[in-house]
Amino acid sequence: MLVATLGCAVVFALIHLFIGKLTFLDVVPRSRWLSFSGGVAVAYVFMHILPELSGHQATFAEALEVDDTAAEMWVYLLALAGLAVFYGLERAAKVSRRASPENRVEADVLWLHIVSFAIYNVLIGYLLLHREEPGLWSLLTFAVAMSLHFVTNDFGLRQDQKQQYDRAGRWVIALAVLVGWLLGVFTSIPEVIVGFAFAFLAGGIVLNVLKEELPEERQSRFWPFALGGAGYALMLVLVL
Repeated sequence: MLVATLGCAVVFALIHLFIGKLTFLDVVPRSRWLSFSGGVAVAYVFMHILPELSGHQATFAEALEVDDTAAEMWVYLLALAGLAVFYGLERAAKVSRRASPENRVEADVLWLHIVSFAIYNVLIGYLLLHREEPGLWSLLTFAVAMSLHFVTNDFGLRQDQKQQYDRAGRWVIALAVLVGWLLGVFTSIPEVIVGFAFAFLAGGIVLNVLKEELPEERQSRFWPFALGGAGYALMLVLVL
């Protein structure tokens, strides 16, 4: 299993490094593949991560010394926090882009994004080894969903400032996922912290997908998004 998780981490890193080579994605209306990938990631959050977290209420309640209802509330508050943090980052990017004569995100705001996504990637790399549900199928569903999510996410991040992203940003976030994997190999965080990290990640995934799909200028495609979401949700129902 260790080799399989390392393979997944390497695939994640390669997506970050070579997203610029996928030129067929850079089209308007939005590429069907990007919308499909967004649907898969959202389906994974709602069909796997959130139900799984809800099923661990007893663990959270015991660790926090609260009742099950309060424990569940904390889980969803952290998911909301993940959504809010990445919404704040996206707003900062939009304000910076509007203030720029070249319609580009300023370097300091872009680096704030890159550092934030590096932390996000450390968490994802760690969760390759310490997910709520162990096993090969769990790893594969997580890896596929995150791979497609990274394609969508990196494409949007690279559009903000291609030169900065290609020169240094992609290397930082690619390295971050490998650092997360190494942390997973050599450290073990308490189960309740892993659960809360998973909850925060869920909120971040939802926001990062929707911010790419909803803006009018993206001319997104509903049916590929719906197909990705429905198809992946069906697969999760059948195999997990």
